[in-house]
Amino acid sequence: MSLAVDPLNKKPVDQQVEQYREIIEESKLGNRKAQYRLYQLYARAMFNVCFRMMRNREEAEDMLQESFTEAFDKLTSFRYESTFGAWIRQIVVNRCINEIKRKKTELSFFDDLGPFDTETEEPEVDESGLTVDKVKKAMEHLPDGSRMIFSLYLLEGYDHTEIAQILNITESTSKSQYMRARLRVKEVLNTMIHEN
Repeated sequence: MSLAVDPLNKKPVDQQVEQYREIIEESKLGNRKAQYRLYQLYARAMFNVCFRMMRNREEAEDMLQESFTEAFDKLTSFRYESTFGAWIRQIVVNRCINEIKRKKTELSFFDDLGPFDTETEEPEVDESGLTVDKVKKAMEHLPDGSRMIFSLYLLEGYDHTEIAQILNITESTSKSQYMRARLRVKEVLNTMIHEN
């Protein structure tokens, strides 16, 4: 039986929970140094989540600060049922989505011409020249809604049922938009790789 591993910390979840328990408990008591240490441990990864969702550095920084403020306000509700990283990521994603909804930003998707044809041949990508930066650049070519679905599913680990609830869309829309986004990212990556 394999133990779950938090992507922010490659140790098994039960070991990671114990590793940070003292810092978390001190933070629950209002210890500012412990809170700052937790912030240092998770801020970069959470900023990346914010930036992928907001697509704007200033808004991502605002969402990061608001998310940590909310996390520290709610820290007494953290019960070690998951890693701290998973717990705060949920706060970050919810905060970003609420901000997008508050701004009444209309999410744009690929034109949906019916169910996605799963028989469509996907282009192969030469992974030798593949970098995280190239994938992020390729994601910029996606409509906002499709990019958010792609990010939530592939990078944040949400399933299509959860994404459908979060974005108030159908599960089939989430699936088809993800498949179209994945296809588009591969096309863009191939173009980028062949241009170099």
